[in-house]
Amino acid sequence: MAPAKVKQDLPPPGGYGPVDYKRSLPRRGPSGYSMFGIGIGVLIFGYWKLFKWNRERRRLQIEDLEARIAMLPLLHAEQDRRILRLMRENLEEEAKIMKDVPGWKVGESVYHSDRWFPPTVEELFNLRPDKEYSHAKFGFQWYV
Repeated sequence: MAPAKVKQDLPPPGGYGPVDYKRSLPRRGPSGYSMFGIGIGVLIFGYWKLFKWNRERRRLQIEDLEARIAMLPLLHAEQDRRILRLMRENLEEEAKIMKDVPGWKVGESVYHSDRWFPPTVEELFNLRPDKEYSHAKFGFQWYV
């Protein structure tokens, strides 16, 4: 038996075409200039919103301040009423405690003056429970 004739693989007549070896990626996303422009636009919009919000916040602060100024006489009157109520209760308690002491004048001022001095916290709350006194003197505190 005779060996089979081997047919060799050869290039096509005229040769192979050119090999495309260059990198060719599709364009993805906007260009650098357009991204820069978009960034500047976002910054300008953000600053505009910030300035607008600051104006609104300033207007609200002025409104709150005017409301506080309008309420100040009412708050002072309420505080004065509370002080007078506490002083009256203290005088009643003092009259009960010192009723047996001869020559004691209830409500006599400790100051030698005709001027009115606002009472201290100690004067207002000395006949009250310690809890009320410490709350009036130190206020509300978590660690107490």
